[in-house]
Amino acid sequence: MIKQHVAELQSIAKQMRREIVEMITHAKSGHPGGSLSAVEILVTLFFDVMRHDPANPKWPDRDRFILSKGHAAPVLYSVMAECDTRPRISSTRCGNSALSIRAIRMCGSYRRSKHPRVARRRPFDWNWNVAGRKARSTAFASTCPGRGEVQEGQIWESAMFGGDKGVDNLVAILDYNHIQLDGFVNDIMRRSCADKWRAFNWHALRWTATAFQRYSCVCRAATTKGRPTIVVAHTIKGKGVSSWRTSQVSWHRATEEEMEKALLELA
Repeated sequence: MIKQHVAELQSIAKQMRREIVEMITHAKSGHPGGSLSAVEILVTLFFDVMRHDPANPKWPDRDRFILSKGHAAPVLYSVMAECDTRPRISSTRCGNSALSIRAIRMCGSYRRSKHPRVARRRPFDWNWNVAGRKARSTAFASTCPGRGEVQEGQIWESAMFGGDKGVDNLVAILDYNHIQLDGFVNDIMRRSCADKWRAFNWHALRWTATAFQRYSCVCRAATTKGRPTIVVAHTIKGKGVSSWRTSQVSWHRATEEEMEKALLELA
């Protein structure tokens, strides 16, 4: 990866963080911490790994992305807007119609609700992997769960199924930002997360997802055969805005003054 390439990814990430801050402030509620921590993950996927074309969102051979931690919808809306207004680094053509980032959580905003929902013009993908694998599709699917979310039973039902069926066109990138809804992860559930996934026949990798230079494990996941991959991505909750970082467990809104300070920090 050349320095210019990294610099371009960093520029996109900074712009996305600004959009997330504005989006949540204007909505007067949201989940800034978990949205900001996942920025590097989504920028890496959408601008450097996944095959997709925003101008043709139903392209059958596109790679899929599913935001499992739906409360971080702002980061998904932001990366979609950036894909619409920038050429992709890996050369697939993009459209020109940017998404309105200020419509989140507003009345009638079906396409930009507080959690991602299926819409006619902007389809979000669900439950695709097994069908795609049986059809021998070359497309790949990624999902992004949160650290608190993977304590839920439905996650382990899916993990058991994926490992048992050898769904090797799937990679789960765990946004491990060390904080969940009501406290710090180490105070709530300390057992090694990677060991659990290995026990369900998943290939487990570790990624320090705070810099783009170490993204190669996401690409390596696509070469793993016979089992799905879990990438434990160590991130920083609220990254980019010092007042929203790890000391704030449940930060869900910001005033206009706080937004302006955050935007200056992200300038």
